[in-house]
Amino acid sequence: MKITLLDPRRPEQAFPPLHTALAEPNGLLAAGGCLSVTRLLNAYRHGVFPWYNENEPILWWSPDPRLVLFPERLQVSRSLKKTLRKDRFTVTFDTAFDKVIAACADARQDREGTWITQDIRHSYQELHLSGFAHSAETWCDGELVGGLYGVAIGRVFFGESMFHTLTDASKAAFAVLVQQLQDWNFALIDCQVYTPHLASLGAELIGRDAFKRLLDRYCPEPAAASAWQSR
Repeated sequence: MKITLLDPRRPEQAFPPLHTALAEPNGLLAAGGCLSVTRLLNAYRHGVFPWYNENEPILWWSPDPRLVLFPERLQVSRSLKKTLRKDRFTVTFDTAFDKVIAACADARQDREGTWITQDIRHSYQELHLSGFAHSAETWCDGELVGGLYGVAIGRVFFGESMFHTLTDASKAAFAVLVQQLQDWNFALIDCQVYTPHLASLGAELIGRDAFKRLLDRYCPEPAAASAWQSR
């Protein structure tokens, strides 16, 4: 089966039906297009996200199954609870978005090369300025030591990447963010693909069709008006 090639001049162009995504590699749906705010928001609303390496065309994915976290099912380990109680870390929101996405790119570059290219960074900074992309930052003694970023649409938060330079710093950012999202009436967090790290925090696999039904329900619904205020 051939994947759909998207027109970079038509950011409003619809994505193909999710059931046409390849089984191997799992979830590859389309290629090409652009990384405009319009295109990215359309992608997330329909259960699609970009992921590709430097010097490759833009690739769009919708894997099956999908890793998600329902905020009320967050699992915080005893050791992480102890860390949070010690107030070793301070967690803020949207105070250092550019630094977080840069640190996520650097962390992945050190391990295996990064898909967070300059084009990706620029596009998500545009999403941030448009009020859709957000970050959670973990600080220790005034230094940024962990964090994550993602996209919020309606009552859904789509996680993209996280980093840490101290043990538990990214988990702290995630745990505090999830608790805050629950307070803001968010219903779903998209974690994309399975990792033991996220599974240990309560994330679970669901089918792609079930995931799309949740998006259709929760993306149009507004979250609390006080969302994304710094703690």
